[in-house]
Amino acid sequence: MSESAAPQSEHRTVLLRGGEVHSPADPFATAMVVERRHVAWVGSEGAADAFAGGVDEVIDLEGALVTPAFTDAHVHTTATGLALTGLDLSGARTLAEALGLVRKHSAAHPGDKVLLGHGWDASRWPEQRPPSRAELDEAAEGRPLYLPRIDVHSAMVTTALLDLVPGVSGLTGYRPDAPLTAAAHHAVRSAAHGAITSAQRAAAQRAALARAASLGIGTVHECAGPDISDEDDFTSLLALAGAEPGPRVVGYWAEQVADAKDARRIRELGAIGAAGDLFVDGSLGSHTACLHDPYDDAPHTGAAHLDTAAVAAHVTACTEAGLQAGFHAIGDAALTAVVDGVRAAADTIGLARVRAARHRIEHAEMLTPETIAAFAEFGLTASVQPAFDAAWGGDSGMYAQRLGVERARTLNPYAALVRAGVPLAFGSDSPVTPLDPWGAVRAAAFHRTPEHRISARAAFTAHTRGGWRAVGRDDAGVLVPGAPADYALWRTGKLVVQAPDDRVARWSTDPRSGTPGLPDLSPGAELPVCLRTVVFGQTVFERPYE
Repeated sequence: MSESAAPQSEHRTVLLRGGEVHSPADPFATAMVVERRHVAWVGSEGAADAFAGGVDEVIDLEGALVTPAFTDAHVHTTATGLALTGLDLSGARTLAEALGLVRKHSAAHPGDKVLLGHGWDASRWPEQRPPSRAELDEAAEGRPLYLPRIDVHSAMVTTALLDLVPGVSGLTGYRPDAPLTAAAHHAVRSAAHGAITSAQRAAAQRAALARAASLGIGTVHECAGPDISDEDDFTSLLALAGAEPGPRVVGYWAEQVADAKDARRIRELGAIGAAGDLFVDGSLGSHTACLHDPYDDAPHTGAAHLDTAAVAAHVTACTEAGLQAGFHAIGDAALTAVVDGVRAAADTIGLARVRAARHRIEHAEMLTPETIAAFAEFGLTASVQPAFDAAWGGDSGMYAQRLGVERARTLNPYAALVRAGVPLAFGSDSPVTPLDPWGAVRAAAFHRTPEHRISARAAFTAHTRGGWRAVGRDDAGVLVPGAPADYALWRTGKLVVQAPDDRVARWSTDPRSGTPGLPDLSPGAELPVCLRTVVFGQTVFERPYE
C-alpha cells in the first residue's frame, strides 16, 4: 500500500497552532507539528512557541478542529463518480419524478452510447413499484439505459440495452418486466460499463476522489471484482490515485482464491486482499440477501452464492498465501455460512493463523449473538455502513417492510459488536449511500434502534483508525507522534463528549474527563465543514476562501 501520491518534499516541517487537536496523546492539545510527512509532536499552545522558529510553515488554525482524516472502508469509486456526474435518482420522491429525470438526462446526453443511472428506490415511492420496461423505453427515447437499484443488486433496463446482450433472457435472474438480478444483471451491467470510454472513467474517478477529499476522507477502500467492475477499471483507478494528489486508494479484488497462483494474480492486480464484495448473498432491498426464514413480503429466502465449503476453501487458501480474505454477507443465513466456513478453515490451518490474517466481512447486517461471538473468536473485522440504518431502519423503513418489525430491530447491532471486541471499520458503500463520514458517525451514535447505539467516540474511531486496522495497520488513523500525517481541518461548534443513550449524560464539557471532545452530532445539529484535507503531509483539498 503506497503512502504517497504526487512528488513532494519529504523534509518540509509544518506547525499547526491555535485550534483543537483531537489526539489521545494529549486531550487538551491545541498544536501539532508535522515533519517528514508524519506527525512529530502534539501539545499545548505554550509549548508550540519552541517550534515556531524552526519550521517551514506555521498554520494559524483560527480555532479550527484538527482530526485524523477519515477512512471510508467500502467504496465503488468509478460508480460513485458516475453518480456524481450523471443520472442520480436517489433524490426522486415518486416514480413519475424518476421518469422525468431519465427524460431530462437522455435529452442532455445525445452522444452517449449507453445511458447510465443510479439510485432508484421504489420502497420510498408512493407507487411502491419500479419503473416498467415500457416506461423506461419511452423515457429514454428507445436508447440503451442501465438503471440499477440503490443497492446495486438489481437493475431495470431498456429493451435497447437487452438487445446488446444476446442470450440474456436465458440467464438466471432474468424476468421480462421486473428488476434483473444475478447473472442477468451482471451481463447487462458488463455491457453498459463496456460502453464507458477511458476518458469518462477517469473523469468519474477524479470526481469521486475529489468529493471524498472535500469531506475530510484521506483513504478509501476500493471494493472491486469481476462481478462489479473489471480489471481495467481497477488497475486504472490505482494508477490514477498513485499519480495524482488525492485520497489514498487501497484496493480489494473480490475473486475466489484456490491456491498460491490465484493469490499471486490478486497481488499482481495491485490488490491487498481477495475481499470486499465477494458475494455470499445479495441485498435486502432486492430480496436477494440469504435468510434462514422467508421474507415478510416475498415467499422465499433470497439467494446463496457461496456455501460453507466455498468460504472455507477461500479463507484457507488466502491465509496460507498470506493474503487477506473477505466476503459480502448481509442475511443471517449468509453470515452463518461465513462463520461456519471460517471455523472449518481454522480447524484445518489453526485459529492463530486465521486471526492473524484479519479477514473482513462487508455489511454484516443480520448478526445473531452466535455469529457475533464467532466474529470475535476468529478476529474478523466488521466493515459496516451506519448510513444503511439511517436510510432504511426504523419500524416503518425498508428493513421492516422486508423482514417485519421484530427482525428489522435486530439489524446492524453495533453496540453488541463493540462489547464483544469485534473490530469495526465504517464506510459508505458509495454510491449506495453517499460519502458522508460525519453523517455515518452520527448514524451509529443515534441508531434507530437505541440498544444498538455506540458512543460518538467509538463511532469516530471506527471511521478513522478502524479503516487502517482493517488493512493491517495499527500505527495510523490517529494523531500521535510517528503516525502518517493524514488529517483534516474542520469548522465546527463547541466540542462535547457524547454517550450512546440516556442512561448516562449525553455530553460533557468537563475537561477533567481527559477525553478528547468531538463536535455535537445530535440529530439536527450542524455537521462540521471541512476546511482542508491532508494525505501523508500533502494538502489534497482546501476549501476556497468564503
